[in-house]
Amino acid sequence: MGCHPIYAETIQQLGTELAQRNITCVYGGSNTGLMKLLADSVMEAGGHVIGVTVKTLHDKEIFHTGLPELHVTETMHERKAMMAELADGFITCPGGLGTFEEFFEVYTWKKLKIHDKPCALLNVNHYFDPMLAMLAHSEAEGFVLPTDKDLLLHSDNVTELLDKMLAV
Repeated sequence: MGCHPIYAETIQQLGTELAQRNITCVYGGSNTGLMKLLADSVMEAGGHVIGVTVKTLHDKEIFHTGLPELHVTETMHERKAMMAELADGFITCPGGLGTFEEFFEVYTWKKLKIHDKPCALLNVNHYFDPMLAMLAHSEAEGFVLPTDKDLLLHSDNVTELLDKMLAV
């Protein structure tokens, strides 16, 4: 859940806002942490959630048992591909290594025009400021194009972020 209550509070707000806007939440099907809280918040507000897990996690019972829809894939690659196919956009929330890996994959896919869906960072508590600084540094050093930053939306405000995503 992170070290600060603001992470959980913001995730709950995101879940409620998704449900109020009739936006389906597609996520990795987890039964722990912020992602379980997100799914629960969406469902509590009357929204729809689709979980996508991988067989090894499903077999270890590391999945949300209360989801209305859960897909189980054989591999992590299949899982991420299915999530990307089902989603109309991508919001990355504070998280760990898997979060970073998944973020950079969909962000890179957008740059490569594998998809044209909005990619966003929910920058709760300035969590992604170091990542945004790293991307700016990569641009300054000539490794990232100036236009690449235009492919990424970010805000610390749930409503503002969703509005930006829907405007793309």
